[in-house]
This record gives sequence, structure tokens and C-alpha cells, in this order.
Amino acid sequence: MFVNDFDYDLPRELIAQEPAAERCTARLLLVSRETGCSSHHTVADLPDLLRPGDLLVVNDTRVFPARLLGRREPSGGAVECLLIARMDEKPAAGEAGELWESLMHPGQKLKPGAQVSFGGASGLRAEVLEQRFHGRRVTRLWTTDGTPVSAAVDALGHVPLPPYIRRRDRPTDRERYQTMFARYRGSVAAPTAGLHFSPPLLAALQTRGVEVAALTLHVGYGTFQPVRVERVEDHQIEREAYSVSTEAASVINRAIDERRRVVAVGTTTTRVLEAVGRAHGGRLVAGAGTTDLFIHPPFVFSVTGGLLTNFHLPKSSLLMLVCAFAGREHVLAAYWTAVTAGYRFYSYGDAMVIL
Repeated sequence: MFVNDFDYDLPRELIAQEPAAERCTARLLLVSRETGCSSHHTVADLPDLLRPGDLLVVNDTRVFPARLLGRREPSGGAVECLLIARMDEKPAAGEAGELWESLMHPGQKLKPGAQVSFGGASGLRAEVLEQRFHGRRVTRLWTTDGTPVSAAVDALGHVPLPPYIRRRDRPTDRERYQTMFARYRGSVAAPTAGLHFSPPLLAALQTRGVEVAALTLHVGYGTFQPVRVERVEDHQIEREAYSVSTEAASVINRAIDERRRVVAVGTTTTRVLEAVGRAHGGRLVAGAGTTDLFIHPPFVFSVTGGLLTNFHLPKSSLLMLVCAFAGREHVLAAYWTAVTAGYRFYSYGDAMVIL
């Protein structure tokens, strides 16, 4: 298949710049996986759309404020740094700080040896150690007063809003660009389908008899990367770290054994379910690892029986996953329905549920 097969027209004004006033008031397009027929709802209607016994699986990763603003030394030029992934679990003997893969802008003059100061009481600093592909760099971060780097980043960092949100982050984004399930720090982007959930909605789902389980996938910068090849099969996605607890594996396997529907909240959750399921005969096994599973048509799903997800960018790997689940024609028809009905798209936008 060709990447252009997953293109669609989206008016710029439908790209959500702000979250919904209340999490569960976002619009929700229900799409039949079998027929492609759709109907209009809100996320608050989700308990009525699911069946008693359904299992919702959510991603409990936590976004950290990965965007840092600093000054190059000694010139004082402005530098923006996006932390992508930590490269060391702990510093080597005799070394201070942490090693990170990062993106820096403007990057032309930031050669190995260049240093950047991010200020603050901790004196957070970075040194470029190595240049990599696509403008990425290996950087060493440390603080001058001994404050843990993670604490300094939390104090000084900005919420890494996606590039299509054309505004500066605000203090409210620290709460709104975080799901209610967020527990384990490690993502540079939110698992956006989870943004629609609130405690009252969760309570209503549980009253309905819907069970909830959580696993973890730390969303990396690759989620923003465009597909640069012509043929879908030639694309590779970046590895991302995941973990499945013993409790989550047990709950999910019980649902599978009892032939109850497993509904994934988001594409990140789906990738973990299918990556682990493919490796273990359609069952979940507790453990941690990394996955670069690229789900695109044709793909046989072994665990996922329903999918709640936001609306994704044209020609993106995320849209290809949704098309693999419900069929390209069904999904693109649903996207056309959403566009004509004025749904809000992308991270802070509305959602669709495919059942």
C-alpha cells in the first residue's frame, strides 16, 4: 500500500488548540467495525455504548515537561531543547548528571562541546556530546547545586505540546495534557485518548459493569515524525518502552478466556496489547521491554476487540493503525463524516470509538 492512500483533507480550523471545557464533554463518533456505520455522541455517553463485562485497557504513562528553554554559553543565544529519551539508567562511576537524546533548536551551531544553561535555582545545564541523525544530539544534563536532574526538569520544563498546537504552553496544560491515569513518568506526548476520562466517567463505567486495567507505554518523539517513504511497508517506527504488570496481564487474560471484549484506549495501548499478544499466542505476559511494532493494513489483531482513539494526522502511522483495525474505507469515511460535522481533531480534539 502507498502512504498517500491514507491522506485526507482537513480544514486548519478543525485542529483543536484548546481542550474541551470538561474532559468527558468532547464529541464521540461511534463507528461500527463491521459496517462502518456511524452515529454522533459525547464521551459522557461511553457507558451506554459499551457492554457490561467489557474491559477497557488504558495507558498509565505520565508526560514530563520535556521542553527546556535556555541560553548558549558564552554567546547568550536562545536555545530550545526537547528531551526525547534518557540513555542511561544511572550515571557512570565518577560522572555527574544524566545522558539524554535530545533535539535542539537552532541546532546549526550546537556542535559537540557546546554548553547551554537553563537557569533556575538548580543551575540546570547541558553539554552536547554527539550529533546524530535528523538533528538529534546526545547531551549530558546536570545541576550545579546537586538537585536531581528530574526535579530540575520538572521545575523548569514546559509541557511538550505537539507542533500543530500553535500557541505557547500554559500552566493549565500541565493538568489538561495529562490523563487521569498518569502514573509512571516517561512520555514526551500524552496518550491522547485517555485525556477524555474523568473520575465521574470512570465511576459510571464501573457502575455499568465495565472493567478497567492499565499498562504502560512511554510515548516517544517518533509519534510526531512524518512517514517519509512512499510505500507503507518501508516505514519503520521508533522503539518505545512498555511494561505490563502481573495484575494487568491477569485481568486481560481473564477477559480473553471469558470471551469478553477488550477495548483499547488509544493506539499506544493497542500496540502493547498486540506486540505482547503476538509474542505469546494471543495472551498477555507480565514484563517490560521495548516495541517497534508498526500496525498497518493488513494486520490480524489477536487481543484488541474495540478501540477508542482521537482523530489522527493524514498519512500518519497512527491513522494506519486505525485503518488496520476497522478497514481503510470505513475509517476514511468516518473521518469525512467527522470533518463535515465539525469535529475537533488531534491531541486536544474529539474522539471516535470503534466497536
